Amino acid sequence: MRTPYIAGNWKMNLTPSEGVKLAKELAQATKGCNAKVMVAPNFVTIPGVAEVLKDSHIIVAAQNMNDNLKGAFTGEVSATMLKDLGVTNVILGHSERRAIYGEDDQLINKKVLLALAEGMDVDLCIGETLEEREGGKLEEVLTTQVTEGLKGVSKEMMKRITLAYEPVWAIGTGKTATPEDADSAHAFVRSIIEKLFDKTVAEETIIQYGGSVKAANVKELMAKENIDGALVGGASLSLEQFLPIVCFDKQ
Repeated sequence: MRTPYIAGNWKMNLTPSEGVKLAKELAQATKGCNAKVMVAPNFVTIPGVAEVLKDSHIIVAAQNMNDNLKGAFTGEVSATMLKDLGVTNVILGHSERRAIYGEDDQLINKKVLLALAEGMDVDLCIGETLEEREGGKLEEVLTTQVTEGLKGVSKEMMKRITLAYEPVWAIGTGKTATPEDADSAHAFVRSIIEKLFDKTVAEETIIQYGGSVKAANVKELMAKENIDGALVGGASLSLEQFLPIVCFDKQ
């Protein structure tokens, strides 16, 4: 049985003081919810949020990290630095990192392997653009991103990997893949994992959906067989919007 996993990616939003305020509210309000909960603040907001959540049930993640532990990499942040702050998880391969900053599958794989080697859990993002979807390349794109992103990852390591399927055309656009479309993509991703590893690993792997998830559509999405959680963007920036998503089974 896969435990529902709801994650909030705050992106480049919320100042340190705003993040601490929201984190305190979330820690209190989500105590009775059944889902595993994670928030990913921006780098400068992590210290305060990690401090207020250190004894709570909420996981603190980073939105990215460098593929080196230290060195002359101006503007970058390492796994060592994140761990020192109490960060246990990291989001890697987000579509914005791929599209805006040119991160390819090989770089993302280096980061995945380094994070795992450093004892961190990984939320690996995958997903197609609208052009790729309309061009009939959905399965090709997902196969490449999953296969290359998980290269060198063992069955045992897969226990610390969560996959997040985020159709790029549905992020921040208000558009959402239908629950049926999303479930179909998740099922395909699960079939890739089975081919790479085995049926048990495929059945145990958590696959989140990450395309404009809101309180209005979360229950319908979460009712699908292969959708195990959500990677939430804009709707994770306030208690009013995020709480109904985290506690979707209590609505």
